[in-house]
Amino acid sequence: MSRYTVFGHEACGFCRRAKQLLTEKDLAFRYVDIHEEGISKADLSKTVGHEVTTVPQIFHGQSYVGGYEALEKHLRVQAA
Repeated sequence: MSRYTVFGHEACGFCRRAKQLLTEKDLAFRYVDIHEEGISKADLSKTVGHEVTTVPQIFHGQSYVGGYEALEKHLRVQAA
């Protein structure tokens, strides 16, 4: 099973909620702090494939999921 990757930063409440949700669901994920890694929103936009103005930006394997609310929806669909 592919793991999730969460791009965010520690001051972001939705980033913390995304990590908490994945932990509660016992799903493997990697957290990338964009500030610690020196990743700009322009860099992240290139990775995502469209303009990014907020975090978190979440992937499941190579597939783009979106932000926190998209992650919630994605996990509901996966559980169904």
